[in-house]
Amino acid sequence: MKILITGATGLIGQELTNLLLQEKHTVHYLTTTPFKSHKRQNYFGFHWNPKTGKIDDNCIIGVDVVIHLAGASISQKWTPSYKKELVESRIKSADLLFQLLSKHPNQVKHYISASGTAIYPDSDSAIYDEESNVSDHSFLGDLVEKWENSADQFKLLNIKVSKMRTGIVFSNKKGALKEMIKPIKMFVGSGFGNGKQLQSWIHIKDIARLYYFVIQNQIEGVVNTVAPIPVFNQELTNIIAKRLHRPLFLPNIPKSIMKLILGEMHILLFNNKNVVPKKVLNLGFQFDYPTAELALSNLIK
Repeated sequence: MKILITGATGLIGQELTNLLLQEKHTVHYLTTTPFKSHKRQNYFGFHWNPKTGKIDDNCIIGVDVVIHLAGASISQKWTPSYKKELVESRIKSADLLFQLLSKHPNQVKHYISASGTAIYPDSDSAIYDEESNVSDHSFLGDLVEKWENSADQFKLLNIKVSKMRTGIVFSNKKGALKEMIKPIKMFVGSGFGNGKQLQSWIHIKDIARLYYFVIQNQIEGVVNTVAPIPVFNQELTNIIAKRLHRPLFLPNIPKSIMKLILGEMHILLFNNKNVVPKKVLNLGFQFDYPTAELALSNLIK
């Protein structure tokens, strides 16, 4: 199978690319920066620039599946201009892919888009599966809606569409977990707020396997891309501290303080939602790391 990936050099993209190449598939990837020839077999780069609408149409030759992971990081301060970039980096790039497939003969059968669990409202009691028809009317919730609408347009081309609603990705290379570890390692770690907010997460190995599972089984629609057991913020902080052999003696950080420091982006630390991957569990997917304890034992040595 030949698979085109955007965002192939990102956290998820790298892990997924390695898995696909290991499984003997061919990977085409799109990049906005100059690239060198790679010595890796079945791995080919093509240039694009969503801001200017340029794309090398050779990227889709022989491609069966398109995986769209590209988008500006949400882990930077949300100024008005950066909010615009967060939206446009996802929508313009998807629109460019749609125009390419609309205008050029191709054999693409499946379009898989990254998405986010931010679409679900905070709740102390709700359990969100893929059939939960709700939306959080915050900036991030609206961003996810636009993101998913940009994916749904590919149905007009008779292409299957999957939307991967992803929680916090745990990796020891980069991302949220690395940032959580830093203060704890320096003896200044603590939980946030009352620590009772449920956080949905997934191990980097499991997310790559789950994307591959979606490809293999041609799963359509919303896919909650999270581990089956969420973790309380305080519990997560305690597990990390235990793995690092560090004490936690500081009081939890109030929400008001983080709002002063991070502005609107502070909500990422206080999200409280129970998201379950019902669709893939019902289809037989087995997580290698179903609990935060198992995941962190693997990632923090």
